[in-house]
Amino acid sequence: MNKFVFTLSFFFLGHFLFSQRNVKDSSIATPWLSVHYGGNWTEGDLSSRYGYLNHVGFSAGYKLRSNWVFKSDISFMFGNQVRLSGVFDHLIDSQGNITDVNGDIAMVYATPRGAYFNFDFGKIIPIFSPNQNSGLYLSFGGGYLFHYLNVETQDQVIPSLELDYKKGYDRFTSGLNIHQFIGYSFMANAGFYNFYGGVYFQEGFTKNRRTIFFDQPNEPVPSDLRLDMQIGFRVGWMIPVYKRQPKSYYFN
Repeated sequence: MNKFVFTLSFFFLGHFLFSQRNVKDSSIATPWLSVHYGGNWTEGDLSSRYGYLNHVGFSAGYKLRSNWVFKSDISFMFGNQVRLSGVFDHLIDSQGNITDVNGDIAMVYATPRGAYFNFDFGKIIPIFSPNQNSGLYLSFGGGYLFHYLNVETQDQVIPSLELDYKKGYDRFTSGLNIHQFIGYSFMANAGFYNFYGGVYFQEGFTKNRRTIFFDQPNEPVPSDLRLDMQIGFRVGWMIPVYKRQPKSYYFN
């Protein structure tokens, strides 16, 4: 009986596959997706407004065979430490309360918020690593940053803090930023254990974007360039996207 061998090859791009990659034996090129968390302490001008800030975001990029990494990321900042004082003092009555439109005692919550969008490039140096795709990870980049004081009154209505009036208190600030990262990137030979972590630095060159602060109506809003600095850590889980290896099927 004649034997016929038919080989069928199927290529699937954009499919997550961890068991068929050749990470152990060589450096690979791959799209790179990740989600990350960072904790940052404020320095410079930013420290006069806010304390510790959380960063949560995601990245998308590409790692070359040469271990150069190019990516962009978007991160959201939030926290609960506000160092500004006296922002709502002029709204407090003789009893020490802020009242809503019905005359009831109101609760005002003010917390830092912000976000940034960055581009960066970096290099993975395969030292202290199980393969050529892991090792010391250095990156540098820049982008756009903004932050503000988020004012909430829950379900109560306080006319002085509603709609556009909030802009007189929110200290909205924005500008360009640069950042640096030094840490370790690990890409497992098999499985889902792909991560990076290290020290993160950010320097924002920002300006106040409001023309008046309602709590300081007689003082001009500072127009000088600010240096908003953050120093902390970042950890991320990477989701590399690999090209599926061809499958061969043999029929007798």
